[in-house]
Amino acid sequence: MPLMECAWIYKRIEIRKEGMPMENCLQLEELLKEGMYPEESAGGEHWSILHGDTLKLVKSFRPEIFDAVITDPPYASGGTKQNDRNRTTNQKYSSMRSGNALPDFDGDNKDQRSWTHWMAEWLLDVRKACKSGAPICLFIDWRQYPSITDALQWAGWVWKGTAVWDKGNSRPQKGRFRQQAEYIVWGSNGPMPINRPVACLPGVFRYGNPQNRIHVTEKPLQLMKDVIQICKLPLKTVFTAKLFLTGFFIELFPHSRCRSDFR
Repeated sequence: MPLMECAWIYKRIEIRKEGMPMENCLQLEELLKEGMYPEESAGGEHWSILHGDTLKLVKSFRPEIFDAVITDPPYASGGTKQNDRNRTTNQKYSSMRSGNALPDFDGDNKDQRSWTHWMAEWLLDVRKACKSGAPICLFIDWRQYPSITDALQWAGWVWKGTAVWDKGNSRPQKGRFRQQAEYIVWGSNGPMPINRPVACLPGVFRYGNPQNRIHVTEKPLQLMKDVIQICKLPLKTVFTAKLFLTGFFIELFPHSRCRSDFR
């Protein structure tokens, strides 16, 4: 993720949290192996943002520190041909005009083969940093749905199912079904006991796209409140792997520790 975009999102998170100081208060020794450091880091009380190459950073985490992984990885989607995927993220995922467009982000131009390999690699490493039974939730669209379920299992996670985010109305296509859904592929790090203190959860969530987004692929806050219910509460440390999701978790769980990275 470009440094410029990180700085911009830092600022918006600070505003949303009523001026929360952006001082670097990470206790890195609690999170990272000895001698390992991110390229950049920032944080406040109970939350931290780590900026670096995902493949390098996830290898630096200490084992069994995360209670959950909830992430919205770059879809590398936006079309069936590589020329379609090579467009900017705003061109692929947003109808905003250039004057109002949100910052683009990197890492979204891979073909399906390289994207699947990349996903499997970091999912394997982040699984090693998760506690036994930790849930994982991965947002994805229909084009990459088969690949992300492969990557999840190649990395050793137990695939347990898929929930649906119904976004409501979308662009109509004559003679075709509307593409109005995204998916939440979920699983666990090994067995997930059936007697966990977690309620019966719905499999379909109906929310429109956020109106005042700060990120081009931002998810609705209420949707995230619903998704987090898969976790056994209270949470201690959550790996979110996307900066706008970090902002959500700060609002949802001010006393949990939230770590984020993706580039």
